[in-house]
Amino acid sequence: MPETGKWQVRWQSVHRSARTATYAAGRTARTAAASARQAWRAAPRHTRQTWRLTVVSAATGLAVALVAVAAAGPWDSGQRRAERAAAAVMDGASGERHAADPGGGPSAPPVLPALGGRAGGAGGRGAAPVPTGAGLADALEPLLRDPALGPVRTASVIDVAAGREVYGAGQGTAVTPASTVKLATAVAALAARGPDHRIETTAVLAGEDRVVLVGGGDPTLTARAPKRSGEEQPASLRALADDTARALARRHLGTISLGYDTSAYAGPVEHPIGPNENIAPVTALMVDEARLDDSEHGTAPRESDPARAAAATFAELLGERGITVEGDPGPAAAPASAPEGGRDRLAVVRSLPVSSLVERMLTYSDNDIAEALARQTALAARQPASFAGAGTAVRAALARLRLPLSGAVFADGSGLDRKDKVSAAFLSRLLQEAAAPDRPALRPVVTGLPVAAFTGTLSRRYAGESAGAGTVRAKTGTLTGVNTLAGTVVDVDGRLLAFSFMTSGTEDAEGAQRALDHLASAVANCGCR
Repeated sequence: MPETGKWQVRWQSVHRSARTATYAAGRTARTAAASARQAWRAAPRHTRQTWRLTVVSAATGLAVALVAVAAAGPWDSGQRRAERAAAAVMDGASGERHAADPGGGPSAPPVLPALGGRAGGAGGRGAAPVPTGAGLADALEPLLRDPALGPVRTASVIDVAAGREVYGAGQGTAVTPASTVKLATAVAALAARGPDHRIETTAVLAGEDRVVLVGGGDPTLTARAPKRSGEEQPASLRALADDTARALARRHLGTISLGYDTSAYAGPVEHPIGPNENIAPVTALMVDEARLDDSEHGTAPRESDPARAAAATFAELLGERGITVEGDPGPAAAPASAPEGGRDRLAVVRSLPVSSLVERMLTYSDNDIAEALARQTALAARQPASFAGAGTAVRAALARLRLPLSGAVFADGSGLDRKDKVSAAFLSRLLQEAAAPDRPALRPVVTGLPVAAFTGTLSRRYAGESAGAGTVRAKTGTLTGVNTLAGTVVDVDGRLLAFSFMTSGTEDAEGAQRALDHLASAVANCGCR
């Protein structure tokens, strides 16, 4: 029987078994889930992120992922709600804690295998058999010869538990990464700012009757009505207008002039690729990523001057709340005497935490968030919040993690600039660090990765890839002639592996993507010893 046919038969059998087991679990499962939810709510944020980091192995893992996704519905804060529910009943042996005794974690039976653990649940971190370089070479090298790949083809696979590379091909060569450079941006921002940092947008009083809207660099600031969901909402310009109007009323100010301050960023505003629907002008003040349509991610027409447009929207919102704004908003400098709690500060709203911004950036390959996070790294390092300053700060943050930076160039935070250069070894090592138990602050890098065939930029890929669908979590990268893929996967033996595959000079983008997907699926399907 062909290999695909075997997987289909195995999937059908496992699916029937999973469905039968689900019905049989009944009241016992509901009781365990209730206990797990209590533990989930009581846990710190970093611990919850660690529990979210669950991966599936072989056909059993695929069955669980497919059934859970179908039952659980849409994403919550960059994660499938199915994964969040599954994480709530894990045995605590993944992520930050890998000891046999997980301490205060949930006590319900495990649903998905732990990081680096044996698929059947036996043993602790790193207990699963280790793949060999020769075994991986046998599986990957024929696929690396796919003619759809360009003349430059590099690869790196790391055993996360052991912390060593088990396969490499040209892995030290720095090439254009496209959007996989966002992994570097994410790690640098989390390391520099911390996962709980929030970006502020403020309204301050500058003089007797002049208000200045001060941008802090939050591209997700929204003027749209809040969604009806249990998710934490992004910072709202409407809420800022509410609070500002109330503060002005207390000062008996009903008529004001309005300015806006974008001095948090040093410029230039325009990305080197020029005006483009993939990214808005990079400024410290914008609303809804300066989109001119109702989209939330992907390409869209953009405002040519996002800061002026945001201030104009703020003026309209103030008008709706009884405040008259005279004249058109213009650039202004906020007073230096408007610190938090100062009398000049009228109101403030704060972004989602950096951890959530990282997840959203990686899931949807969001270029605007990427550039914002690169500049947050620069601000934390007291560098100019510009393309050059951000590149310097990102490299310094990564150097402190002792990552292989030979030949690396960080010309921007999004990967749209072809001057960016990193190696396959760098990307796989980066993912290893993000999955390491002693670096919980970096965990959103892994939890934000798209899931093959289900979410984000991988939602339409891996059709027919039964070994990879639901098990591969990876960041994509695509420019004309450039295709990359870097992520994590658990092989059929339950071993967690980080991988990166990069190719340049491609002439068939779809063919190159399929070739990269086959490589990642081969790692998932490999008990390569």
